[in-house]
Amino acid sequence: MTTPTHHPIAIIGAGLGGLTLARVLHVNGIEAAVFDLEAGREARTQGGMLDIHEENGQVAIRAAGLYDGFRALILPGGEATRVMDKRATIRHEDLSEGGRPEVERGQLRDLLLDSLPEGTVRWGRKATAVRPLGAGRHEVTFANGETITTDLLVGADGAWSRIRPLLSAAWPAYTGVSFIESDLYDADARHPGSAAVAGGGSLMAVSDRKGVFAHRESDGSLHIYTAVRTGEDWLDGIDFTDTAAAKTAVLARFEGWDDSLRALIADSDTPLVPRKLNALPVGHRWDRVPGVTLLGDAAHVMSPFAGEGANLAMLDGAELGEAIAASPGEVEKALTVYEEALFPRSAEKAQESADGVEMCFADDAPRALVEMLAGN
Repeated sequence: MTTPTHHPIAIIGAGLGGLTLARVLHVNGIEAAVFDLEAGREARTQGGMLDIHEENGQVAIRAAGLYDGFRALILPGGEATRVMDKRATIRHEDLSEGGRPEVERGQLRDLLLDSLPEGTVRWGRKATAVRPLGAGRHEVTFANGETITTDLLVGADGAWSRIRPLLSAAWPAYTGVSFIESDLYDADARHPGSAAVAGGGSLMAVSDRKGVFAHRESDGSLHIYTAVRTGEDWLDGIDFTDTAAAKTAVLARFEGWDDSLRALIADSDTPLVPRKLNALPVGHRWDRVPGVTLLGDAAHVMSPFAGEGANLAMLDGAELGEAIAASPGEVEKALTVYEEALFPRSAEKAQESADGVEMCFADDAPRALVEMLAGN
């Protein structure tokens, strides 16, 4: 029988949070091993634009020593925000540059990956089983049959974390909102009407418990999120393998909306991708369990309607890394310090996210959203 490889620190998940943790540990001279289920860094696209906030995401990037590289990724003008109703009437617009610059998730992830020593991330490692061994040590088994042991296990493996059950029985629940993702390529040349309605940054068009959200990407494309507040089974009744039929089914929910907004869905250059939005309970927390903790979506997955998910994940990773570095050889002290800050911060942002759902999908939307953005 092969003896499992031992790693003092094992991070499950190579998303932004797990990579930030690994980078901050590396900056502090501490080695960690990262395990990810994807076959490699190019296995799939990494989603659209992220607004990186001064108070959390940028703090983490500075702790990782990557601020200059981050600044080089910023999309000029990407902070522009436009709010419309279903008639495509502009109800709010802000073209100013504030403290939340936009970058592509994939480019930010590449920045983190490139900052780590070769071999830090072990690709093709899908965790299938985990068990405590006592004294804070854990064993993780992967789908390829490999087994490792570790003194500190960090679940950075997203909403459906395999590590979370060691700490909590909580499971993400449907938020009441379903998303459909799509893209319009080379928007200014191929889809000038859609490019014009979306503006230079992000568009939020909300009315009647529905929404169309568009984000301008650095490659000139538009990434579209179509959203409906509806039952959990709505997406299950649509055949997304038939793109034309799927478009018809989704557009049927947007009867009476302006043609310029409907075109953001109808003209998609890509198949529509369904996504149900799930969230952990606001205030999710756990009792201290020796040798294991969570960060990012594994700890506090929430809807995107506060724009905090990636920012919190990176701050989680940075603060956990700094806590470990500040208490060498004292894992439990480091985890206690980390979690004492994690829980109230996560609860506050999860509540903001839940409130954001109510603002965007109220019967009288976008009234409350406009008032909030205008500072009323």
